[in-house]
Amino acid sequence: MCGIVGVFDLAGKREFSRELISRMNETQFHRGPDEGGIHIEPGVGFGHRRLSIIDLSSGQQPLFNEDGSVVVTYNGEIYNFPELSEELKACGHQFKTHCDTEVIVHAWEEWGEACVERFRGMFAFAIWDRNQQTLFLARDRLGIKPLFYSALPDGSFAFSSELKALKTLENLPREIDPTSIEDYFTFGYVPEPKTIFKGVCKLRPGYTLLIKHGSSVIEPKEYWDIPFTPVNYTSEENLKAELIERMRDAVDVRMVAEVPLGAFLSGGVDSSAIVAMMAQLQEKPVHTCAIGFDVKQFNETEFAKQVADQYKTDHFEGLVGSDDFDLLDTLADLYDEPYADSSAIPTYRVCQLAKKQVTVALSGDGGDENFAGYRRYRWHMNEEKLRAAIPLSVRKPIFGLLGKLYPKADWAPRVFRAKTTFQGLARSSVEAYLHTVSLLSEEQRDQLFSDKLKTALKGYQSIEVFNEYVAKAPTQDPLSLIQYLDMKTYLVGDILTKVDRASMAHALEVRVPLLDHKFIEWVSGLPSNLKLKGQEGKYALKKSLEPYLPNDVLYRAKMGFGVPLAKWFRGPLKEKVNESLLGDTIRQSGLFNMEFIEQVIKQHQSGARDYSVIIWTLLMFNAFLERELDITA
Repeated sequence: MCGIVGVFDLAGKREFSRELISRMNETQFHRGPDEGGIHIEPGVGFGHRRLSIIDLSSGQQPLFNEDGSVVVTYNGEIYNFPELSEELKACGHQFKTHCDTEVIVHAWEEWGEACVERFRGMFAFAIWDRNQQTLFLARDRLGIKPLFYSALPDGSFAFSSELKALKTLENLPREIDPTSIEDYFTFGYVPEPKTIFKGVCKLRPGYTLLIKHGSSVIEPKEYWDIPFTPVNYTSEENLKAELIERMRDAVDVRMVAEVPLGAFLSGGVDSSAIVAMMAQLQEKPVHTCAIGFDVKQFNETEFAKQVADQYKTDHFEGLVGSDDFDLLDTLADLYDEPYADSSAIPTYRVCQLAKKQVTVALSGDGGDENFAGYRRYRWHMNEEKLRAAIPLSVRKPIFGLLGKLYPKADWAPRVFRAKTTFQGLARSSVEAYLHTVSLLSEEQRDQLFSDKLKTALKGYQSIEVFNEYVAKAPTQDPLSLIQYLDMKTYLVGDILTKVDRASMAHALEVRVPLLDHKFIEWVSGLPSNLKLKGQEGKYALKKSLEPYLPNDVLYRAKMGFGVPLAKWFRGPLKEKVNESLLGDTIRQSGLFNMEFIEQVIKQHQSGARDYSVIIWTLLMFNAFLERELDITA
């Protein structure tokens, strides 16, 4: 895996300095410690940091076509590059290397913007075509690899794999976007295409961006979306066999590497499925890595060990202590903008452990979104039955009142948290799902935000993020719709961002077979009742895997990566919470109601309420603010 940077003069032919490109490039050294490369010509400059995976002796970047008129800087893996290479050679293109990077420049020459439709893999890249005076940027279909960009006030355009590279530019617009603050405290991240800064964007997954020299038009263009086209099948048995075959194929193409390769093994269904497929595809033992916790309810290593023993893997385990909170400052540096998923801590540790054994690791990310594995899907569909039976005009006043009157019970199992259910039933389906996934409820955000921030928001609310995707969704099936929303927001903004930054911090490449676009195109078309059957999520996947995995792994309750935040904030991090959230940085920002923050801290530390999510979200935002010199909203 790699890091890319670049600058482009939209109108003129200015010479960008080597020092500028090098400074941007070196901020991403961790993404590619093996080699670095820079290309500069009038009006454009590219930089690249390389983590060598395939064709170790060549494939240095930026990389050119035969006559040097087309140059690419690229981060990712094109898994079908051998087939594309042969096709392009038959068209007359000459190759100097055996790496996937060179396929991109020749594919651009042959197919232009449509080249991305031929690529099977994960990627973010930029191409400069001197003859056409064109800059072309692309991001893979699911957003596995990141790509940031900004049109700068001086008439130049800059891009990078991580925001930190753009932040080295003195003229980068760094005014904080108030709508991104609203989104962050709703979702726990800033969803695509926005960033925390008004003047910086992320290229959305499945989009390209073509900029002609002399034009200031910057309009990303979508080239792929999840189809949800119904799948035809003759029997459930045949469908299960096809599912396994398609998953095995998605794993197989991701096992090509000239460096040590292994897999994350959490003990859950998805990672265990990947390991089971890998074990069938290679003779030598699979390298597997697992992270355990010293708090039993978070520890899945016994289930990981079952799978490791069954497939005789070369298994390694590490332990994360319940006091492993030393990464707070590291996380803020890693993510560059506010990011509030606390499972970033164990994810960082499992990548750290994996890197000691391998350079490439396969993961099971995407299984929950593909096959409706999250518990919230069950809750939503159960509520959906009531929403379908009672008109919103009746539900809203009745359940709205009950939601206000019913006491909040953070301590109780969800089935007994009637307040949350009542609030969901008082909303439309999409509004209810946003309420379910929100870190801070609409009411809590209203209490937290200052009058100054509310004025700056001009009535904006995060439901607009969902509404935009609902308007273009290729499905209206209730379950498929919320899966679609998650794939467009949570998967890319939270899960894939977390894995990319944590893995790249250790120069580890992570590949995600369950996010193979061919696999997703097929799985998206499966009937909803084969994904969520009754109260059983991932039904088709689990039934298909019964010959391959222990029953305990397939049908036990989902655990996930958890950390004991509530305990930390009442114990070892109590003083840090007080110093950070009641200190000068957050107070002087003018963004928040300090009385509400004081109330949250007091009630949490007394044990009266569990406000750990609010406190963590504020802590990570404060850590971001402390790294910013120009705080404006």
